[in-house]
Amino acid sequence: MTSLTSTPHDALQIGQEAVVRRLCRAEDLYVFAHASGNLNPMHLPELDGDGDGRAEAVAPSAWVAALISGVLGNQLPGPGTLYLSQDLRFLGRAHAGETLEAGVRVVEKLPDRVVRMAVWVDGPGGRIAEGEARVRAPDAARRFDGLEVPGLIVQAHRQFDALLARAAAFPALPTLVVCPESPDAVMGAVMARAHGLIEPVFVGAPDKIALAAEAAGADLAGIEIVDVPDHRAAALRAVAMIHEGRGRALMKGHLHTDQLLHAILKKEGGLRTNRRVSHVFVMDVPGLDHLLFVTDAAINIAPDLECKVSIVQNAIDLARALGVDQPKVGILSAVETVTPSIPSTLDAAVLSKMAERGQITGGLVDGPLAMDNAVDAGAARTKGLTGMVAGRADILVVPNMEAGNMIAKELTFLAHAGAAGIVMGAQVPVILTSRADDDKARLASCAVAVLCAEARGCA
Repeated sequence: MTSLTSTPHDALQIGQEAVVRRLCRAEDLYVFAHASGNLNPMHLPELDGDGDGRAEAVAPSAWVAALISGVLGNQLPGPGTLYLSQDLRFLGRAHAGETLEAGVRVVEKLPDRVVRMAVWVDGPGGRIAEGEARVRAPDAARRFDGLEVPGLIVQAHRQFDALLARAAAFPALPTLVVCPESPDAVMGAVMARAHGLIEPVFVGAPDKIALAAEAAGADLAGIEIVDVPDHRAAALRAVAMIHEGRGRALMKGHLHTDQLLHAILKKEGGLRTNRRVSHVFVMDVPGLDHLLFVTDAAINIAPDLECKVSIVQNAIDLARALGVDQPKVGILSAVETVTPSIPSTLDAAVLSKMAERGQITGGLVDGPLAMDNAVDAGAARTKGLTGMVAGRADILVVPNMEAGNMIAKELTFLAHAGAAGIVMGAQVPVILTSRADDDKARLASCAVAVLCAEARGCA
């Protein structure tokens, strides 16, 4: 919250100054683009607006001028000030990442509470703008306490962008796509192929795949199609092709997840390992500066302690494959204290102790933690929780599938998070996508599989 005090016209002194420092952030440029409707690529981060091969991220001059408005309205004369005119000369450019100083100085007091002000904005390289403004100053001193405006979160998925950039450094991942017999299933695989992430082989009914491709407007030229009309048989054939060296990943198309899992988990000829398989959502949450992993939200309905050990280890291994050196794992429950009447708190305590003794490796594990004190440092401090995980969790391990599914869907549809999905614990990564996924989420799921496959021992 902010407190502001105005200086009335009568109290203003010639030569009186106010200066405010402000960091120009990439988010500011996106917000200005939305507010003004100015979509000039010169001003949008990560875009090359003039064809020189690099992103410009030039702050719009009108945004620079608005910093002066902030000084006039907040500092001098302060609240109650109204603009009458402004005359500016722009001498340079500001860019995202630079700290600017906007200043005003009283030059002349005129009748009817009019004040002539010298105004300027300085950047790291010198003066960017200078000129004059005329304002009508407040008629009396006023103080405003506790001013607050709604927060803004830019819905950019930069964590996914970073994943895609990392995955682009590796060869396309040979991937068996099982029953891509719907437009979204075909398009997801074709789009990932166009981005160089996967080299798909379709396993399913050719006539249904062709109809789905036509509906999606997708070009299947160069994609091998293995004719297996029955869904269960297609899943079994795709798994067999993994053993034949025809692929290094599986991708679910338009078939039930349990049909694919049945083929993966067969004792003879399946893709079992010494781990239980589990699903991990890899989430890019706007406003969060790191990936958030949620597990298990799709496969294990009510996991027991033994299953949760695999769930935790699978998630740690995946996070490490995606570049998180020492993932921080929060074992979630409704409360952050061990409570015998709440079984998930007992599991959380045991999992934490197992990690402490080296039975779970590669990450920091703590629990039980409630959702708020797992992800918010302020909430953790309020509850008196210390340690490296509370308030800083990279991985959220939920008590059961229902809780995980709710958390993931709430983050997706209320917090506008992007959600990539992958199954861990099999011999190869298994890409699970949803019909509700947007293009970037589909690509991110494939990028996760690429990075997982390239990290030895990820599965």
